[in-house]
Amino acid sequence: MTACAIEPTTEDGDEDPPSPVPPAPCVITADGAYAARLARGPRPDSWFPERWTLDGPEPYAVPLPVHQPEEPGTQVQPLADGRVLVCRTVRDRHTFSLLYPTGPGTGELPLGAVECRGEGAGLRLLPPAPGGGRAYALAVGGRTSTVWLVAGGAFGPERVADVPGHCSGGVWLDRTGRMLALDRELGGRTKTVVVDLADGEVSPLLQIAAHSDDRLLLADPDSGLLVIHSDAPSPGAPRLGWGVLGSTLPVRFPESLRLPDCTLTPFAVQPGPILLPERCAVALRIDGSSGTWVGTWRPAERRLQQLAAPEGWLAGSGLWTPDGVLCLPYATADEPCAVARLTPPEVPPPPQPAAPAEPGEPEPTTPRPVPLQQAPLGRLVTN
Repeated sequence: MTACAIEPTTEDGDEDPPSPVPPAPCVITADGAYAARLARGPRPDSWFPERWTLDGPEPYAVPLPVHQPEEPGTQVQPLADGRVLVCRTVRDRHTFSLLYPTGPGTGELPLGAVECRGEGAGLRLLPPAPGGGRAYALAVGGRTSTVWLVAGGAFGPERVADVPGHCSGGVWLDRTGRMLALDRELGGRTKTVVVDLADGEVSPLLQIAAHSDDRLLLADPDSGLLVIHSDAPSPGAPRLGWGVLGSTLPVRFPESLRLPDCTLTPFAVQPGPILLPERCAVALRIDGSSGTWVGTWRPAERRLQQLAAPEGWLAGSGLWTPDGVLCLPYATADEPCAVARLTPPEVPPPPQPAAPAEPGEPEPTTPRPVPLQQAPLGRLVTN
């Protein structure tokens, strides 16, 4: 049994030894204006938060060191006003503070803490919410997962919703920051549910087959494009697929999203025209024996374009602009704060009707991704 409770902000006691976990790639606000990451300090084992400003003529970084170095497991997230939320972990306590530049130094506003106890308990920040004025965290226990509002509330961390089961993931489904999709493991199967943060209601969202494990990786609220990870077409061998929110069209699992001996991880989806998900571009991190590089894919093209990543790419980080430019943050000794802008050419879709454009077996399809009679998202996007 896991217990999670709010604690008042106090001085941290003795800290755990440094974590060997490397820092995560930089986190970018939903509007692309700011990013934040942990940067290396003057010593190899020291880290400090760093805010990147991305909406000006040239990107620039502002270091936000405090009185002591951060642990490599410290989580960071930028807000729309330029402040950076940090989540520090000391044993069972997760403390939250907002950092901001104050002349030559760094200001810090403590927000409070959430304590999680129990075997397997943990807490992580959810992806930046639309609007950028609030930040949420997911506390996971053995039987229940809890969504916390950890920045932007009135009185420190606030419990927003309790979800039975072990939850992971986290994808925003609308532009208001109200509908949050989580992947919930319950009864030995993983299915995606949607949490209405206005009232805490939990509803089914992604249930492809009765005995499949179905996860939602990315979503574009405007077009309704969903990027899905599921073993529905081949039990025990998960594949990447796509579907449309609120649609009765089947989920498709393209052969182009399978590369031998490589791992493909989607990390950004292009905001698309309303109800035209086939034209949205998806960016993927590709990891293989020869290194890490970038892939781009559109449902209408039915093929994967592979591109070299910029040197020093903060792998897995990036943002699409509405006009189809993929922005990849990177840092090198010569350019400690930079963004590569790639414009993959659009490939004309094959004429219809046509033979499959991809080698191998035809694209498998499965039933619709959204149970329309249950999910509350049908009213947001339909097709």
